[in-house]
Amino acid sequence: MKKAFSLWFILILLVAAAVIGYVYFIKEKEPADKYRMAKVERGSLSTYVTANGTVNPVTTVLVGTQVSGTIQKLYADFNSLVKKGQLIAQIDPATFQAQVSMAKAKLENAKAASLNAQADIATARSNIESSKANVLKASVLVEDTKRSLQRALELFQRNLISASDRDAAQTSHDSSLAQWEATRAQQKASEAQLESSKARLESSRAQIKQAEAEVELTQVNLDHTRITAPVNGIVISRNVDVGQTVAASLQAPILFTIAQDLTEMQVDTNVSEADIGRVAVGQETHFTVDAYPQITFKGKVTEIRNAPLTIQNVVTYNVVIHVRNPDLKLKPGMTANVSILVAHRENILKIPNAALRFRPEFARKEAADMKEKERRLASPSAPAAPGQIFERLKTEFNLSADQQASLARILKETQEEIQLARKMSPEESKVKVKELRGLTRMKIRSLLNEEQKRKYDQMMERMEDTQASARVYKIWIPASKGKPIPMEISTGISDGSFTEIIGDGLKEGQEIITEASRGNSKGETSATSKPPTPAPLRGFR
Repeated sequence: MKKAFSLWFILILLVAAAVIGYVYFIKEKEPADKYRMAKVERGSLSTYVTANGTVNPVTTVLVGTQVSGTIQKLYADFNSLVKKGQLIAQIDPATFQAQVSMAKAKLENAKAASLNAQADIATARSNIESSKANVLKASVLVEDTKRSLQRALELFQRNLISASDRDAAQTSHDSSLAQWEATRAQQKASEAQLESSKARLESSRAQIKQAEAEVELTQVNLDHTRITAPVNGIVISRNVDVGQTVAASLQAPILFTIAQDLTEMQVDTNVSEADIGRVAVGQETHFTVDAYPQITFKGKVTEIRNAPLTIQNVVTYNVVIHVRNPDLKLKPGMTANVSILVAHRENILKIPNAALRFRPEFARKEAADMKEKERRLASPSAPAAPGQIFERLKTEFNLSADQQASLARILKETQEEIQLARKMSPEESKVKVKELRGLTRMKIRSLLNEEQKRKYDQMMERMEDTQASARVYKIWIPASKGKPIPMEISTGISDGSFTEIIGDGLKEGQEIITEASRGNSKGETSATSKPPTPAPLRGFR
């Protein structure tokens, strides 16, 4: 029994030693981390701005009516091809025909009144001529009786005639004079009648013009009962039926909607204000519609409208895309998923975006530091050491002793105020620091002369451009022994999966690390870390 127990005890010790040896010797030789690789590729890369839009005809005409009435006949329906001037609907014209007849009758009355006035004028002129003759005859008679009266008076004074003869001569003269005044009054009456007839003639002429205008208006209204197509096209909407009454009192009711040419269409898209700066007229586009998910339609940007459209605090702009539609597959109102090509590169080096996100376990702290560095570079108000600013301005602008003293005082005061602002909440601190730096720039600028101000403005502009466009990332290259080697690269455009590499640091076919995993006892792999995702790469860097 003792011998058997000893053998089992020795066997257990050997097994334990074997397990310990495997763990401490064999497992130690296996690599702790395994890496998934990708190669640097050469090819093309495109960047797109995506947006949703609606397919519309290039020209859409809303056909209405200017007169009210009952729809008597319809000569066009949905999808009817129509030509310009073609009759497409008829409104009951009976009322308008009666109005035309009334207006024409009124015109005839005005013309008859004009003829009567002309006849009265002729009569008045004849009366005037007759009155003139009577006045002349009466004036001759007055002269004759006047001479007779004078002779009678002379003879009476000589007692050659009787008083009765003298009175008879006087009566004859008075009678002729009264007759002359009567003919003069008749002449004036004839002249007044002529003026009145002329006035009636002018009034009748005005009535004729008014009646002609009424005839023209009623005729226009009658013509408007015939609804014709204003353009060549296809009817895409009919909004009335036979027997329906339309009222055009306030605004013209829409009877038909005609698309001028469905072989030429446009897509009206809404592009966000964040992307509108990269869109330009002439850029190529492609889009899909739900009706034909397997077909990609192509178009070109033809217009960027400046009118903003704000929906739920999101500002967008209408970008018009022209597209040919020879097969008439695209129909008005379809929803289009549009991609606008804003940048394209040929024969460039590119890497997967996963390589830009990868960070090995030992580089966590370094990644955090790099992220902070990128944040500071991307900020338009990135801080700079006061000493560096002082030395740079002093050297580049050749500042005088007084300018140097004032500059040192301004930088010192700004640094103290920034330190106080850092104690506020993050949002308040960010706003306060930005205000302090803007104020500091104004103070520094006030110290400089005109030439120095010009150089200072150029320097600030270059700094802002550099900070806004700087995008430097760190990728990792596998090493034959030891830890992966980091490499800083500059990036260009990205399509969301691959990113352009700028510079000569990487070569085509070179391997880079995209992911790290650690092996377990079952041969499976699990990610050792989940690195932070950098800011999306959009457009040029």
